[in-house]
Amino acid sequence: MRTLSRAAAPDGDPLSGRVDRSALQFRDGAALRESLRGAETLYNTYWVRFERGESTFARAVENIGVLLRAAHDAGVRRVVHVSVANASEESPLPYYRGKALAERHVAAAGFSHAVVRPTLVFGSNDILINNIAWTIRRFPFFAVARRGDYPVQPVSVGDVATLCVDAGGRDTDETFDAAGPEIYTFSELVRAVGTAVGRPPRIVSVPGGAVLALGRIVGAFARDVVLTREELDGLRAGLLASHDPPLGRASFDEWLHGSGAELGRRYVSELARNFRPYGSL
Repeated sequence: MRTLSRAAAPDGDPLSGRVDRSALQFRDGAALRESLRGAETLYNTYWVRFERGESTFARAVENIGVLLRAAHDAGVRRVVHVSVANASEESPLPYYRGKALAERHVAAAGFSHAVVRPTLVFGSNDILINNIAWTIRRFPFFAVARRGDYPVQPVSVGDVATLCVDAGGRDTDETFDAAGPEIYTFSELVRAVGTAVGRPPRIVSVPGGAVLALGRIVGAFARDVVLTREELDGLRAGLLASHDPPLGRASFDEWLHGSGAELGRRYVSELARNFRPYGSL
């Protein structure tokens, strides 16, 4: 078992010393190939949430191609690639279009492969759900675009991991969604988070532009990107829900009840976690 990572193992990591770690980088092809040598299956979770500087969706697609070529040359047998529900090369949203282009790379790379397409992933150290809770804890209202009636279908990170591991043990080429058993409107999800943290939110319906403006204000305070226009457009288009029968089993509502006491106590920064320490890959 080996992980390719940009970061050292965090303090207290239960897998520290049990899982080999190598640097995730795409500039030294020979080193990348050697870091993959001996692996039977590659589980690829690499992507970027939004574009910033040289970290673009086009660069991410290119990097995935580099990774796949290195894996092929290293003798990897199978690739399990984590994509996103509703990825499409015809999508007007570059995030979803880029995800679909990456899937095409996987399909053409000459491996036995599985493409796993999660919806909205929740779990320990989550950013989105945590920061919704953080906002509810600190502000007198929570703004949603228009009526907030667009669907979201949370899936637990544990269920996604289990589906990926199971797919790694098969040989067939396959693509499937990873979605949880519950579907909410976005407003319902926000209310559920508020109930879990003990502060039922006052939800205010505003135009999408106002949601983005408020996000920029909070982002300036937190030194982070809270929400992009593309993310809002994807949310309002219902792209965080699946059209297929759910494969995930864990209840989001039950997880909220068990996590509410700590959820949103501190803000989790996307830039601090995934951009500032590493620069461009």
